Amino acid sequence: MRTRSTVVAAVLVVLRLLLCFPARIGADDIFQMLFDQTSALFGNASDRIPDTVAFRKEYDFIVIGSGSGGSVMANRLSEVHEWNVLLLEAGKEGNMITEVPLTAGLTSITGYNWGYQADPMKGACLGLKDGRCSWPKGRGLGGTSLINFLIYTRGHRRDYDGWQQAGNPGWGYREVLEYFKKSEHINIPSLRGSPYRSTAGPLDVEESSFQTPLLKRFVEAGRSLGYAETDSNGEIQLGFGKAQATMRRGRRCSAAKAYLSPAARRPNLDISMHSRVTKILIDPVTKLAYGVEFMKRRRRYVIRARKEVILAAGAIASPQLLMLSGVGPREHLEQVGIPVVQDLPGVGYNLQDHVNLPGLVFPVNQPVTVRERDMRSPKYVLEYFLEGRGPFTVPGGAEGIAFVKTNISYTPADYPDIELVLGSGAYNNDESGTLRAALGITEDFYRRTYGSIFGRHAFSISPILMRPKSRGRIYLKSDNPFHWPHMDGNFYADYDDLVVLREGVKLALSLVENSRSFRQLGAELHKTPFFGCERYRFRSDEYWECAIRQIGSTLQHQCCTCKMGPATDRQAVVNSQLQVYGVRGLRVVDASIMPTIPASHTNAVVFMIGEKAADMVKEYWANEIR
Repeated sequence: MRTRSTVVAAVLVVLRLLLCFPARIGADDIFQMLFDQTSALFGNASDRIPDTVAFRKEYDFIVIGSGSGGSVMANRLSEVHEWNVLLLEAGKEGNMITEVPLTAGLTSITGYNWGYQADPMKGACLGLKDGRCSWPKGRGLGGTSLINFLIYTRGHRRDYDGWQQAGNPGWGYREVLEYFKKSEHINIPSLRGSPYRSTAGPLDVEESSFQTPLLKRFVEAGRSLGYAETDSNGEIQLGFGKAQATMRRGRRCSAAKAYLSPAARRPNLDISMHSRVTKILIDPVTKLAYGVEFMKRRRRYVIRARKEVILAAGAIASPQLLMLSGVGPREHLEQVGIPVVQDLPGVGYNLQDHVNLPGLVFPVNQPVTVRERDMRSPKYVLEYFLEGRGPFTVPGGAEGIAFVKTNISYTPADYPDIELVLGSGAYNNDESGTLRAALGITEDFYRRTYGSIFGRHAFSISPILMRPKSRGRIYLKSDNPFHWPHMDGNFYADYDDLVVLREGVKLALSLVENSRSFRQLGAELHKTPFFGCERYRFRSDEYWECAIRQIGSTLQHQCCTCKMGPATDRQAVVNSQLQVYGVRGLRVVDASIMPTIPASHTNAVVFMIGEKAADMVKEYWANEIR
């Protein structure tokens, strides 16, 4: 029997490896194996959820993808004892490496990330490695909720009222609020009585147990600009506050932990890992989706679905799978040699994302920040693993968030166009290379930009564009299901996006430099220009636009590529019941169905979509005569 001291010793070894060598971690190397083995010491081994190896010939429902939408569907549909459900996931279950909130960026350079890289863009990601943006997407039980930065925000009521007004009945704020509440278990005492929050759901939402002096100063600075301290998921979104995160007792609460673990041993739910779906089977005459084809450990399987196939593979893989299965723009499918089953011009179009400018570093003259070197202390490691407390519980290093408006805002008075995220640390302390490897920041850029302040206490503020006007596209390179699709983000194609984000940067600077609370720390913007933008006058509009085009990057919020809309909308892929137009027995339940991107981190929104879709399916099949 393992002793407590053995476990502690193992944790110290692994955590120190994690903080010293993460940029070298790969999906199949010794470090990945070491994390799996150490996870077993905590009852967190990769076989905690049984992996199905013997399949039924038919299931009532086949769910493709175990992200925040697919996990909800698998749980809720298997609540009906008479239904058999198969969940297919290309990756495996998370381990210790995915549990730690502070080191969330580390998961993006492991096998839990598909490793997508967008196509080169004319005016974006120019200074990143190979001139391409990294688009992290989760490959494991829980999908992207397994590797994201855990921030829980729902968006603005106008987002959903706008969906409804665009011809999607039942998707207004009043209706979707009930499904946000159905998914949530709020663990923030001051919010438990709020009519906007709930303790009824399986998804834990809490704040970090740790707080630096920066958070109080961040909120105070917001007040100096006229913003109150608010619950951004409550009545008023505009304002400042502590970051809320999908955590349970200081550890990540992924979709798998919230929805799959409680349901995994139901006799009517099979969960198959290492299962790469290559095609949805659709009868070309009847237009009925009747099953799926997938590969598992080099063996090909064909499984039939009696009722529905639920596609929940995400904003990149869902349109890719539809097109591989013959559903998409006719001209494009014919170009790559795929027989057209259903001509749907909108598949893969309407791609939207939240872009931000990382790398704004504010050195301070007091030791009030979280530095990577300090996190190697056994004190913090043991505090986290034995008590679930301390700085390792800060979600992705994000301590505070604010929803604000720029002085050129074109949105309604109560609607934010920029989010500000306060980081309790900064890029100049990325000694292990985790953050720059995840984003694709080159060693040359890092050394030349931050070399003069390596190791200094500093914090960061990242401005994020909330309502982009630019639209991108996902489309196929070939008919090979193992090839990545083309991923064209088309960032800043609409110049307004660049201008609003630029003004968001200036707002972040004003927040720090015009606030007495931050001035007391000697906080000021690092004065070395971003590498690649030295030719512009420092802090001029032209300089900031250059900086954004050089290293502005994604927040992993790709969405909207299988747009929900009325039949009159030529770009719509699914109706308000999330059924694919022209194909029976096929729904899409993930971020791809959003008509427009909400002013939020999208993970909470996809949980809501899953909950609402599950009720739709249950209601549809309540009468078995179809």
